[in-house]
Amino acid sequence: MLPAAALAELQRVFATGALSTDPADCLVYGYDNSRRQAMPDAVAFPTSHEQVVALVRLCGEHRVPLVARGRGTNTTGASVPTDGGVVASFERMNRILRIDVDDRVAVVEPGLLNGDLQAALVPHRLFWAPDPTSAPFCTVGGNIACNAGGPRAVKYGATRDNVLALRAVAGNGMDFRCGTPTTKGSTGYDLVRLLVGSEGTLALVTEATLKLLPLASAKRTLRATYADVGAAARAVARIMAQPVAPCALEFLDDECLRLARGHGGDAIPLAGAMLVIEVDGEADALGAAVDAVARAARGAGLMELAIADGDAEVAALWAARKALSPALRTLSPNKINEDVVVPVSRVPELVAATRTIAAKHALPIVCFGHAGNGNLHVNLLPRDDAEQARAMDALDELFDAVIRLDGTLSGEHGIGLAKRDFMPRALDAHALDLMRAVKAQFDPLGILNPGKLLP
Repeated sequence: MLPAAALAELQRVFATGALSTDPADCLVYGYDNSRRQAMPDAVAFPTSHEQVVALVRLCGEHRVPLVARGRGTNTTGASVPTDGGVVASFERMNRILRIDVDDRVAVVEPGLLNGDLQAALVPHRLFWAPDPTSAPFCTVGGNIACNAGGPRAVKYGATRDNVLALRAVAGNGMDFRCGTPTTKGSTGYDLVRLLVGSEGTLALVTEATLKLLPLASAKRTLRATYADVGAAARAVARIMAQPVAPCALEFLDDECLRLARGHGGDAIPLAGAMLVIEVDGEADALGAAVDAVARAARGAGLMELAIADGDAEVAALWAARKALSPALRTLSPNKINEDVVVPVSRVPELVAATRTIAAKHALPIVCFGHAGNGNLHVNLLPRDDAEQARAMDALDELFDAVIRLDGTLSGEHGIGLAKRDFMPRALDAHALDLMRAVKAQFDPLGILNPGKLLP
């Protein structure tokens, strides 16, 4: 429960309607897409940098936990207020402050929806690279907190590669700026890249300067079906080893195709596995680029390689791909969605390992995702209590396999609560100690998103 003095100060900083202690409101802001839930004591809706500074300082003074929240789309429990305290919902700090076409940057507030930003950039023939599945309803601030990616990351990078500068408030109440609106800079430690992916444990971001990219004038989408997942995984390695970088390279195994066909209709073929490959560029050079990628896609196990026939088929392919994660809940309401990542050359070994684990534990496991980055969404699908118990052992073996293949626990979802206890497998003790020291420097009282990310 909030100390009375803390509540009184919150009411002084936030006007009526910008602060709630109503249990119904607190319940709504106490969960995320991990299906974990906890009750905060209050929810604040800041509208300015100055309010965020005041909020962090008063929470520090009264030792009140403070959890930043975008729209709660993360899957790891990173925005669940497990220790109560205050949730700072940034939904009202949702403005585009500036779009600078000449310098190709946008300055935005953290509560801006990714999809709204992309729509505002289209008239300028620009885009921001991160495009997670939740783009229509996730926030830029949430993307920054978890280093979100999406299909385009294979060519254009994830969030960390596309944020140039930040304004933020550290857990000690100090407000600061870091980075510059330039694509080159070598002046001191790179605090921007440190904050991206820190899951709100170091500072609350109040303003972001984003790197924009020009929209390609043309795009072509290919689908390649294979007899089995191993053949498709080997094709991924070949595609990424040649000079033309696809702007998306998505992998779907046989079970995913079956589910996707139910959503996208006959545009989705049935096969052992499928790759959805997107190539973009200037129209006069696109043909040669597509040919280069197609040559790499051909090989043992290829069943069919086709260019999507028109916008409708392209839309059906992507709609089905993006519907996969929720569709899997029809098989298993308690599905475990991991976003492990390995070097691209080792994707075939990762796919083989998941098949071995599935057979050993008699547990449905399906794979899809951003194979061009080596980032696969491995979904464990327990359907009853017995399978749920086996899933925990299977997950344990999955992470061991990923580490053995020189990979790591998360490519884009982050750690949150879900993977926190596995961190010592991915990082040595000295690295974790350095991270704890960084946390202590930014947030000496430990008020920001306590219990997340670090074991």
